[in-house]
Amino acid sequence: MTIFAGASTGVRGCIVVSVDYRLAPEHKFPAGPDDCLAATRWVATNAGQIGGDPARIAIAGDSAGGCLAAATALQLRDDGGPGLCGQLLFYPVTDHYAPPTRSYVELANGYGLTQSGMQWFWNHYLTEAGEADDPRAAPMRAHSFAQLPTACIFTAEFDVLRDEGEAYGQRLQLAGVATVVHRCEGMNHGFIRWVDEIEAVARTIDSACAWLRERFAIRP
Repeated sequence: MTIFAGASTGVRGCIVVSVDYRLAPEHKFPAGPDDCLAATRWVATNAGQIGGDPARIAIAGDSAGGCLAAATALQLRDDGGPGLCGQLLFYPVTDHYAPPTRSYVELANGYGLTQSGMQWFWNHYLTEAGEADDPRAAPMRAHSFAQLPTACIFTAEFDVLRDEGEAYGQRLQLAGVATVVHRCEGMNHGFIRWVDEIEAVARTIDSACAWLRERFAIRP
């Protein structure tokens, strides 16, 4: 997961904080979400010391990092802050693999990330199956999606996680959260790593950066 803090007055750009959260299977759930929550709170508290604006903080992540970003936004809402100005999610994990979505079934093999691979990841992340109902693990299972920070979600056409990422965006929209969802045609899971190789990926990153700039331009 990555945290962006809008630069303080008079300074262009933003401060980027990459969270080195603990990983499973050595550190199972909820170690990762706990670390991301703590890091976001630290940035909000210490933003001024690193040249950032504590009133303009956004979080982002791809894949598992997208799950952690969404989970962090939910926890901050439920705990009364600090507030976020946006959440940027690339092909995020938002729900457990059971029951499977249409994309889990139709794109189970042959496109990089597989259905069996996701099952393997989940089974090494959770200690017991019941933890899949915890929104910190599966944000889709939150009791409410209202009053969450505005979101920008990018999914990949050929990705087992496509449908759950798009469904999460729909849940946010139905709850009144300003949310845009972009399906990146012809792409598979992990495509942002090809930003220097594929022009369409570069355009996607440019779009994401433009969205962040718009969020940071809105002062509370």
